[in-house]
Amino acid sequence: MRVLFIGGTGNISTAVSQLALARGIDLTVLNRGQRLPIPGVQHLTADIHQPDQVRRVLGGQVWDVVVNWIAFVPEDIESDLALFQGRTRQYIFISSASVYQKPPTHPVFTEATPLYNPFWEYSRNKIACEERLNRAYREDGFPMTIVRPSHTYGQYFPLAIGGWNTYTLPDRMLRGAPVIVHGDGTSLWTVTHVDDFALGFAGLLGNPRAIGHAFHITSDESLTWNQIYGTIAEALGVTPNFVHIPSDFIARVSPQIGAGLLGDKAHSVLFDNTKIKTFVPEYRATIPFHLGIRRTLAWYDADPARKQVDPAVNAEMDRILAAYAGAR
Repeated sequence: MRVLFIGGTGNISTAVSQLALARGIDLTVLNRGQRLPIPGVQHLTADIHQPDQVRRVLGGQVWDVVVNWIAFVPEDIESDLALFQGRTRQYIFISSASVYQKPPTHPVFTEATPLYNPFWEYSRNKIACEERLNRAYREDGFPMTIVRPSHTYGQYFPLAIGGWNTYTLPDRMLRGAPVIVHGDGTSLWTVTHVDDFALGFAGLLGNPRAIGHAFHITSDESLTWNQIYGTIAEALGVTPNFVHIPSDFIARVSPQIGAGLLGDKAHSVLFDNTKIKTFVPEYRATIPFHLGIRRTLAWYDADPARKQVDPAVNAEMDRILAAYAGAR
């Protein structure tokens, strides 16, 4: 099976790439060449936002599956429709579980949950992408599949506040600095290890039954935010210094952070994974968070140069803490 990944070197896609290679898939990654490709993957260098450049690089090749890991707005979908109509048997769009109804009217999400998010532009753009692909499937037979990850971690930390793609929050914990937990920390959330996600995703590659369908792929483990942050602190061997701050207060002080809270993480979310388990019978999430987060920390420990602390993230957390202290 010939598969093309657009992007393909990120948090989730790297794990999927590794599993695809282990399964003998002929995998090609197309990106701008700013990150080293995974050994065993064929590499094409082009900017997906330059369609003429991509056409020259791809030539007349056709694919069994094309996966775009870095499509975020409807214009990205329009470009891919023009590039790949008639040149792939399946096109997979990486959406987001944040597209589901916020605030939710039912705490358990299925793929039939309405798509509605008035708080977060990122999610609204993903919804618009899905709508365009559904129309292309209905009207033109474009062979699309939609996948909606939800807070999938591996080399990143599954945080609501604290710079999830840096070592900033673990550094704060190690220093005993205050850590913001939104609300009272008791709302339920779902985090999924990338290796578990990859197992479900790999089962959709080249799966003809998946054409025209949308799936989320998550763990069945639900944790409170206090448990999530507390588990990270326990793995670090420290006692966390939590400061609980209402989500709407955070949103007023820091609208950028607030969009992701009110539009996603401030709500209790449980996922019904019946659909992915039906289409991919071997799928089951087996990595509990208390073990998965130790893998994440071990990855950072293996190379201290990875432990980058973002001063801007620290400054924003300190600004929110100062504003909350002044308001009490």
